[in-house]
Amino acid sequence: MKYAAKRIAMLLLTMVIVSFLAFAAFSLISGSAAEIMLGTQATPEKVAALEKEMGLDRPLLVRYGEWLLGFFTGDLGTSLSYKQPVWELIAPKVLVTLWLSILSFLLIAAVSIPLGVRSARRAGGRLDGVSTALNQFCMAVPPFFTGILLTWLFSTVLRWFTHGKFPNLGTDLPGAVKYLFFAAISIAIPRVAMTVRMLRSTVLGEMQKDYVRTAISRGNDRSGVLYRHVLKNALVPVVTFLAQTMAEIVAGSIVVEQVFAIPGLGRLLVASISNRDYPVVQAIVVILAFWVVLAGTVADLINQRIDPRLRLGGDA
Repeated sequence: MKYAAKRIAMLLLTMVIVSFLAFAAFSLISGSAAEIMLGTQATPEKVAALEKEMGLDRPLLVRYGEWLLGFFTGDLGTSLSYKQPVWELIAPKVLVTLWLSILSFLLIAAVSIPLGVRSARRAGGRLDGVSTALNQFCMAVPPFFTGILLTWLFSTVLRWFTHGKFPNLGTDLPGAVKYLFFAAISIAIPRVAMTVRMLRSTVLGEMQKDYVRTAISRGNDRSGVLYRHVLKNALVPVVTFLAQTMAEIVAGSIVVEQVFAIPGLGRLLVASISNRDYPVVQAIVVILAFWVVLAGTVADLINQRIDPRLRLGGDA
């Protein structure tokens, strides 16, 4: 319990630091929000008056405190480009990107763990070289290129979905998930290859340890030792690696959303950066950072449950 409390406290502290850095960075960028909103009609007098109206003339820490309080109450300010509350603008897109990230992660975990164990069991076999080469190829293919191929095959040729016509999550959840599934595949392929390679290496390393040789010498079945003992120990670094891939999944979703024309956070982030819509960019950056930090925290808590040594160390 002490370890979990420490990890949650670290998560909150990290998010406060990240949010402050993001808020300060966008506040210090040349060109105030008032200038952007006024556009060609901006004059020093009009800019000063609008900054006072928007509260931009107050100290940075005061504005950050109000913004942080608003973050927890759903008030993230107003978009400079869309002229609507930031949270109302990004809330439906957060849901879309969340679904895409979850589908990608589930694909990675469901495919890579069985393949990694199978690859380790057949290491040195006739097809080991072929599977290794295929694995290397999959790691080298960028998600956007895979996304283009999948769009051409499943949208243009097979017509399993219509590119650019993303179904509404609220009214057609199965259709939306089907659309996102193909995007999730393009994100998952290189990460599956990386995870398979890591799990294969970890399992093979564990199989060479003394406790495995001792268990086998006592008459235990090799497969039984693998699944009861080796896999449990090998999963600790793999769970951490999977958590780290959440950052890559988020980064990959930003690119893949452009390829598949998915109305998620990625497309909104790119558009907001182009329009210098800093309130929207700031909110999205903090949300994406929260996902990454949360994934790392969850991975640490899972590893603590898997490995008793970590559990004892965390409660000490």
